[in-house]
Amino acid sequence: MAGSAVQVAVVRTGSANLASVLAGLRRAGADPFLTQDPADIEASDRVMLPGVGAFGAAMDELDARGLSAPLAERARAGRPLMAICLGLQLLFESSDETPGVAGLGVVPGHVRRFPEGLIIPQLGWNRVRPLEGSRLLEDGYAYYANSYRVEAMPEGYTGAMTDHGGPFVGALERGSLLACQFHPELSGAWGQALLTRWLESN
Repeated sequence: MAGSAVQVAVVRTGSANLASVLAGLRRAGADPFLTQDPADIEASDRVMLPGVGAFGAAMDELDARGLSAPLAERARAGRPLMAICLGLQLLFESSDETPGVAGLGVVPGHVRRFPEGLIIPQLGWNRVRPLEGSRLLEDGYAYYANSYRVEAMPEGYTGAMTDHGGPFVGALERGSLLACQFHPELSGAWGQALLTRWLESN
């Protein structure tokens, strides 16, 4: 694909396994680059928001770099954006993990900690069940590493559900926004195919 690879701006949040993300995108035929420049969020054809770690620390990093507003504007405008793991949670209004810290507020709702009595974090493979209307997601198994989750699909979105002590949002879709609670870059051939479909989607 030399000369025709899709460029993807990968946001450096300071809390992500960026090597795996970059490698996954390259395997899917993309030309990814790391950025903390708000201008790249606005100008790039495709943007990825990965993240692991704490909700509050990641939001502090995005706010300090001036990235929060362009990310939110891009998502609301329906321009291609993929969020992974903590990246999905940052799209919401708030989280149990860091009370009082506002998320990007693109998606209505609150991120909650898994209830007591479960193995936390959920670490390993779990089934992803697409909902009606999903364009990119297929039934399969993905790799998760999360202690917090969104309990119900927000109104106006489709995506996929997963179960760990009850159903929760495994991924959500609306237009060109795809947000995955799981790690597609660590999910074998199934995850690699999802990255490829996102790169090729309109």
